[in-house]
Amino acid sequence: MRKGFTLLLGVVLSCITLSAQDQHFTQFYASPVTLNPALTGAFTGKYRLSLIYRDQWRSVLENPYVTYSGAADFRFGVNKRKTNYKDAAGVGVLFYNDRIPDIGFSTSQVQISAAFHKSLSKNNDQFLSLGAQIGIAQRNVNYDKLTFEDQFNGTNGYSNNTGEPLPENNFAYGDFNVGLNYTYAPEQQIGVFIGAAMYHILEPSVSFFYDNDNPDRYPDDKWQRKYVAHAGLQIPAGNVVQIMPRALYYRQGPHNAVNAGTNLRFLVDEIRGNALHVGGWVRLNNDETKKWLASAAIGMVGVELGNFLIGLSYDATLSDLTKTKRGQGAFEISIAYLG
Repeated sequence: MRKGFTLLLGVVLSCITLSAQDQHFTQFYASPVTLNPALTGAFTGKYRLSLIYRDQWRSVLENPYVTYSGAADFRFGVNKRKTNYKDAAGVGVLFYNDRIPDIGFSTSQVQISAAFHKSLSKNNDQFLSLGAQIGIAQRNVNYDKLTFEDQFNGTNGYSNNTGEPLPENNFAYGDFNVGLNYTYAPEQQIGVFIGAAMYHILEPSVSFFYDNDNPDRYPDDKWQRKYVAHAGLQIPAGNVVQIMPRALYYRQGPHNAVNAGTNLRFLVDEIRGNALHVGGWVRLNNDETKKWLASAAIGMVGVELGNFLIGLSYDATLSDLTKTKRGQGAFEISIAYLG
C-alpha cells in the first residue's frame, strides 16, 4: 500500500507542482482548435464538431488520469460578391477538462476562438490564417480525498483533523492565445500545412496559494507561455493512397517535445467517401537537463465514414517509468464530424 501511495503521490505532484505544463494530445491533428487558434474554421464545409478523449496511467491508478476536449467551429464567407478570392472567417467554442479522480484534482477551461482566412490564389487552394482565443479556466481539488501525516491516529487510520493551512480549494483565471497558419492544398497534388501559435500570453498564476496582496510571492507558479510549431504534408500516391507525414514541436519553460510520424489513408469507397487510416509515431522529450529521450512509441488506426472520422491511438511508454513492469501507456479516441 505504501508503494502504491508513493507512486500516486508522484503522479499527483508531477501534475500540480509542474503546473506550468499543458495537456497534450497524441492525435493533435484531430483536435485542431486546441492545436492552433488559426485553425478555427480551417476546413472545407460549414461546421465541424470534434471530440477527443485521453486515458492514461490506468495500469497504475485505480481511476486513471483523464483528459478530454470538445469543440465546435463554423466557417463563413466574408466576400461572397467576389468570384475569385474567397476569404473566410471562423468562430468556435472549445471546452477542455483534465482530472485525477483519486484526489479530485481537475482543470476545466472554456475558450472562444476566432480566425480570418485570407485567400492567396484565384483557385482558393492557398490560405493564410490568423486566429485568437480568449477564455477562462478553473482549478479544483477535493480535500476530503487527501490525508496528511498529522491525521494518523496511531493505530488504524487517518481519522484526526489536520493542522495544514489549506487554501481555498478552487480558483479561476483568464487566458489568451494567438496563432498563424498557412495552407496550400491543390487538388491531386502535394498539399502543405504549416502553423505556429503562442499560448498563455498573459502568464496567469495557477497556484492555489496565490496571494492577492503579494502577487509575486509564488513566481514559479505562473502558467508559462507555450510556443507551438506544426507542419504536415498530404502526398497523393496514386488514386487510392495518400501519405500524410506530420510533425509537432512545442516548448514551455525548460520543457520541449516533438511528435513526428506518418499516417496513410487508403480510399475504400470513393462514392461514399469511406477510407481507412493507419499510422506510426514517436514522441521525443527533454527538460532542464537538455537531454533528448524517446518517451513514447505510438500506433494509430482510423476509419473515415463519409463525414465522420474516428481515430484510435495508443502511446507505449518508453521512459524509465516502464521499469515498474506495469506497462504505463495512454489511450486516445477521437471523433469528428464535418458538416
